[in-house]
This record gives sequence, C-alpha cells and structure tokens, in this order.
Amino acid sequence: MEYRTKEEQVADYLREGIISGRLPRGVRLKQTEIAQELKISITPVREALKLLAAEGYLSSDSYRGATVAPFDVEASTEILKLRITLETQLVESAVRNITAEEIVELRELARQFEAAALADDSTAARGINYRFHRRMYDFARLPKTLHFVQVLWAQYPFDVINRIGGRAVRAAREHNELLKNVIEGDVASATLTMRQHIETGWTELRNSMPARSEGPVKSKSSEKETL
Repeated sequence: MEYRTKEEQVADYLREGIISGRLPRGVRLKQTEIAQELKISITPVREALKLLAAEGYLSSDSYRGATVAPFDVEASTEILKLRITLETQLVESAVRNITAEEIVELRELARQFEAAALADDSTAARGINYRFHRRMYDFARLPKTLHFVQVLWAQYPFDVINRIGGRAVRAAREHNELLKNVIEGDVASATLTMRQHIETGWTELRNSMPARSEGPVKSKSSEKETL
C-alpha cells in the first residue's frame, strides 16, 4: 500500500471536494473547520492548503484567506489540449502496468459510478468520478505526469460539467468502455476512448454555458486574484 502523509491525504480530500463540486468555487476554506472535520491537527491542513494554492485550486489573500479558485474561461481550450495529451499518456501507461488487483478496484469504482448516475445522485457521482480517474492514473506509475494533470484539473470546470443533465449516465458508459479497453490490454482503443471522453465532456460544457451562470467565472476582464 502506498504511504501518504497526512498533508497529502488532506490535499486529496480537498482536491476531490473541489473537482466534484462539494466545495463550490469562491467558498472560503477554514483551517480549523477542516481540521475538526478530519480530526487532525492544523499543521497538515495548513500545508495542504499551501499545496493546493500552488497547484491552482485555491486563491488566497490576507482578508478572506484561502478560497476555491474561479474558472478561467479563456484558458480552458488550452487546458483541454494539454489534458488530452497528458491523460492519454497516463492511460497508455496504465494499460501496460495495471495489475489484476487494481483492475478489480477500477471495476468496483465504475460500478459505483454507474449506480450513482442511474440513481441521479450527482453528489456521489462527482466524487466517484474523481476517484475512478485518479486511481487509474495512479496505476500508470507516472507521478510527475499525474502531478501536472492535477494542476490542469484545478483549472477545469468539472463541477459544472458533472451537473449537466444526463452527463453522468453518458460518462458511465464511457468509463465502462475505457475499462473494457484497459482490461483487454488494447492501448490504441483505450487512448482513443480517453480522448473522446475528454472531448465529449468539453463539448457538452460549451453547449451548456450560454444557459448557465453557476459559480464565479474568471475571464480576462475580471479582476485577477492574488495568490
């Protein structure tokens, strides 16, 4: 079992909360509340917040403290291209390196995600979606590439995408196809499925944006946050 420090565990917990939408954009994160919730001391929480700020998940100022960073509309197209490049590399490596035990774990996460999607449990689905992708990329055994992907995830509006009507059910089908490719050891199909999975989410986001105004959105005309 991989050893993870308390700081890393807290960072993972908060990262999942931000990506899933459990921690909305603009919300203030209080160290004492997080420490009490997780039943740990302030120190690992403080260090985790610093890490997430460095990755771009949080904005920080002397008045409000740490808040979940807004979505940068102008950067999203560039982020999409980078995600496709890096995440298909991670999937390729996962296909080549994954173990039978790890496949069992991904099967269970895919099953849980599909169940949550069919039950229209968007809160559960968003969290499981993060864990499915994160664990698959862990199995790629490319920690530096995964680090850069997590930086990109910080700037991508998963919280909005995952609330698009019917998206979770469609994503469940895409997850199942991806998992099938991985189990079969089919690198070409797995990377193609991953690319299409990312592009489909992006297309649905763009199609939904004119009708949506949820959460703070940062554009070039917006006042920049200070880290």
